[in-house]
Parts: sequence; structure tokens; C-alpha cells
Amino acid sequence: QVQLVESGGGSVQAGGSLRLSCADSGYVFSDYWMAWFRQAPGKEREGVACISSGGSHTVYADSVRGRFTISRDNAKKTLYLQMNSLKVEDTAMYYCAATRYVGDFLASRSYAYWGQGAQVTVSS
Repeated sequence: QVQLVESGGGSVQAGGSLRLSCADSGYVFSDYWMAWFRQAPGKEREGVACISSGGSHTVYADSVRGRFTISRDNAKKTLYLQMNSLKVEDTAMYYCAATRYVGDFLASRSYAYWGQGAQVTVSS
């Protein structure tokens, strides 16, 4: 069973950096594709980045490509999102998600398991 817990959110000024972590307390973390999504107030949930089960394949949304990096450590059962050059429009609740069989890489419907979210606030 997959149980996801995010950490590392917080407040930062524009141009700064944050790193989110997502720990899985289940037993088969390495079998799952993992992703980060975000949702700002009044907006739909948006796929940010995803990574294959072995870590060799990544996909990014255009809005974050070149600024964010998704990675995973299967031995530690942990997913990461390094966020650099943060912008005010990156402010959102960030969620990690997992799936064994991915269809549309950055569509929320592709993911069966979700964490509770971590708030990221970027101020100008």
C-alpha cells in the first residue's frame, strides 16, 4: 500500500529556492511512477513533473521546465522536487502522487495515490 507524506514547503521570496520531499511508507515505492502536482486557490490541479519508477525518464510542464528538477531515491523511498528561481505564480499547494501504470504523464486522472499536500508561498 502506498502512503505518501510531503514535507519541505514554506515561504520564500521570488527568485529563491525550496526543496519538497515526499516519503512513502509503503513497500513497493520503486514500482511506481511518481509525480508532483500543484493547485492554487480557484485554479485546477496542474501537473508539474513526473518521473519513471527507475528514475531514468522525466517529464516537466512548460511552466517549470528549466527551473524545477524532479528526482527520487528508491533506497530511501523518497521523491524530491527542487524548485529554483521561484516566481509568485508558483504559489500553490503541492501534492505528490503515485501510479503503477501511467497514461497521460501529467494528468491527475493517471495517479491513484496522493499525499496530503505541502504549501509553497512565493512573495514578491
